[in-house]
Formats: sequence, C-alpha cells, structure tokens
Amino acid sequence: MRSLLILLCFAAASVAAEERVRAVTAPATDFTRAEAYERNPGGAATSIQPLNASAFSQPSANMSYRRQLDFKVGDGVFRKLWVSAPASTTASDGLGPLFNARSCQSCHLKDGRGRPPFPGEPAVSMLMRLSVPGVREPEPHPVYGGQFQTFSVQGVLAEGRVRVEYEEIPVALSEGETASLRRPVYRLEGLNYGPLGPGTMISPRVAPPMIGLGLIEAIDEADILAAADPDDRDGDGIAGRPNRIWDAGLGRTALGRFGWKAGQPGIAQQTAAAFSGDMGLSTPLLPAAYGDCTAAQPDCRAAPDGRARGEEAEVPPVLFDLVVFYARNLAVPARRDVDAPQVLAGKAAFHEAGCIACHRPKFVTRRDAAPEQAFQLIWPYSNFLLHDMGEGLADGRPEAEAGGRHWRTAPLWGVGLTETVSGHTFLLHDGRARNLLEAILWHGGEAAAARQRVVEMPRAERAALLAFLRSL
Repeated sequence: MRSLLILLCFAAASVAAEERVRAVTAPATDFTRAEAYERNPGGAATSIQPLNASAFSQPSANMSYRRQLDFKVGDGVFRKLWVSAPASTTASDGLGPLFNARSCQSCHLKDGRGRPPFPGEPAVSMLMRLSVPGVREPEPHPVYGGQFQTFSVQGVLAEGRVRVEYEEIPVALSEGETASLRRPVYRLEGLNYGPLGPGTMISPRVAPPMIGLGLIEAIDEADILAAADPDDRDGDGIAGRPNRIWDAGLGRTALGRFGWKAGQPGIAQQTAAAFSGDMGLSTPLLPAAYGDCTAAQPDCRAAPDGRARGEEAEVPPVLFDLVVFYARNLAVPARRDVDAPQVLAGKAAFHEAGCIACHRPKFVTRRDAAPEQAFQLIWPYSNFLLHDMGEGLADGRPEAEAGGRHWRTAPLWGVGLTETVSGHTFLLHDGRARNLLEAILWHGGEAAAARQRVVEMPRAERAALLAFLRSL
C-alpha cells in the first residue's frame, strides 16, 4: 500500500509539473507585464554575470564547480592559436595546410557574432561555402573543395581573396521614415588554383554567436517537428520544414539544428566540421589531416600534418571533447528591461506582426539531457526550421533538404548584446544588415507579410518593437 501511495504521489507530481510546463509555454496573451521566468532565457543555466564584452563567454550558471574546470580548459583549447607542422609544440601543431583562421576564437571573437570584412581587410569571421551541381545534390567544388580558404601554411598557396561591395537600396516606411538596405556583391579574387568554372555556387556565412547551443541540442526533436508544415496545409503562408542531415556519430540521418541552413545535427559534428574546414585540423569525427584540400591540390595534401605519435587526429579525443563541452555550456545572458513599458509594447507588436510564427518564443528541454540543460524552460525565439526567405536573401545553394532560398530561423536570444560583445551590429547570414531594422526589412518569402506589417506600423510602435528585440 505504501509503495502504491508513493507511485500515486509521484504520478500526481509529474502531471502537475507537466501542467505547469504547458502553462508557461503557452503563447503570451497579456502584454502589460513580463511573463514568469522571462528574465532567464536559458532557464537555470542563464548567466547573471555583468553584461560586458565577456557576456557570451560565461558557463552555465547551474554547472557544478567540478565541471567548471572542464569548461575552463575547453575555453583554453577554443582560444588556442594553432601552428603549422612540424613544430616544437606537438600539442598545437597541424594547422592547415589551407585555413580561414588559426583558432576557434578568431571567428567567434568573445564567443560572439562574426562580420563581413571591411575594404582591404581579409575575411576571417566570414567564410564562403562552395559547391557545384551533382547528380542528386550539390557537391564540393572539384578543385577548391567545400570552403574557400584565404590563408595557407608555408609552401602551399592560399586559394585566394574575398572582396565584398555593396549597393544601397532605399526603403520607405510609414510616417515619412526611411531606411536603406545594402545589397552585397561577392567576388573571389587572386584564384591560385584556376578559375572556379561555370555553375559554381557561392554562399557567404558569418560566424554565428555561440550561446545556448547545448540548450538547443536538448530540445526534443518532436517539439521542433510539431511546428513543421512544409506544404502549408493550414494556409497561413508559413511552411517551415526540417532539414535532415547525416549524423556521423549516430550512423543515420537526424534533424539539423545548427548552422545557417540547419546543416549540422549536433554540436560535436558542427565542431568537427569547423576544425576541418576553418583550420584544417583533423578530429575523431573527421580524421583527414589535410582538411578541405582536394586531390587537385597535391602540395596541400602532401604537406606535413600535426598528428602526434599514436594519435589518429591532430585534435585528439580529450581536447575535442573539452571544446564540445565548452560550446555546449556557453550560457545565455539574462534579459534586460523585461518590464519596461516600451519593451512590453514592442513584445505585443512582435506577436501581432506574426513574427512568432517562425521565431517561437519558448521550449522546454528534455529531461534526459546533460545536467545543465535538462528540463529547462528556455526562450530562444526560434523554431529551428527552414523557411523560404525570398529572393533577396537567396544564395542559390541547396544544402541537403534546404533550397537556395531557405534559411533556418535564427535564434534571437542575445541579439541585443551584439554590439556589447562583438563591437558591431551586423546581422543575417552574411552580415549585410547593419542593425535590427535592416534585418527585418530583408525578410521576404514566407516572412513578407510580417515585414510589411513592420513597414506600415506607426513609428512609435516600430521603435517599441526594436526596443523589445534589443532587450533579448
């Protein structure tokens, strides 16, 4: 009888917990005050440290002291400047032979957002994806590979340089207000391995911020798929679709969650791809020591690598796992001004404009996730699905089930701290938007109706909307 009572009490508590979860994850209806727990977008893992340039570099606030040591060591590996092989330091050699950066931190400075290069400046925190048409789907370029690398080690030629130019496009808003968008034109110059050839697809990508990745990974796949409507059967004009990606660790396809087109299923595979493509470093998941060098670049493939004796990868498992742990536990900072009247008015405008159809405010993470991420109410403001964003943002480059006009809904948490952390306010996949308003005005396709509502808003309401976004 006692055991039965315990089971009944446990079941009742579980039901009560689930009811509370349903209550707090329901869409907001009262915009006169902040919602419960809204100040903590990362749940108990939310960082409450000072909001300075290191705001994106804090560990999950609910992390044990013992696990903080692993986080700090992982941070050290993330910041490490790798060198070419052979070198006197066997723990840090193996860079390249072709690469875009010497460290993870070079692209994700202060764990924040990258930007396009200024005139005359090399592209470091923005890279160019390359592909050519294949039999079933695009394939890496036969000479330049899947990524255009602008740096190289001694004795190997870099692939070339990236040049960006902009054309200004005026946009009229309500009440006589105006804005200007800049349309980028990309050129790959100084090509050292011959012309790219016809049909080459080029897609610019700035480094995204690193916060909250472990929480995104901990969302139940079913909760993301529940919002998918690829055929727009409900007729609302929003047709979110999942991307399905091969997961090397699982040995099967899985839901894509990371990257601008949801092209990576998990943090480990995303990290391995960055080590390989960005720095030319081999890992347990991607053991090719020459990185993205192709067979058409023999000097690159023949260059020395940095594998220590007995190791299969230049980034051995212990270092690789520490970087993955670090990336998984970069905390989302606490929100600001959640009760400010203008912010609350902007939140109402955000909902009424239909932005939450793609930028879903809340999720609850799985109970079986890692300790810091398990069963947390989080506020990423994304549904992590692919959406057709119109021709203005199209890169024309498919990626798995993502088409040339599709982009994953970017999480908005932390967007208001971009300038504080990264020293700029450039947004979108290629940094073309110079501020939040420009980012909104680039929305097209499935987001065209919401964009138009923002264009037609009274100036004060539009200012409130931007104030809300800056509070995230």
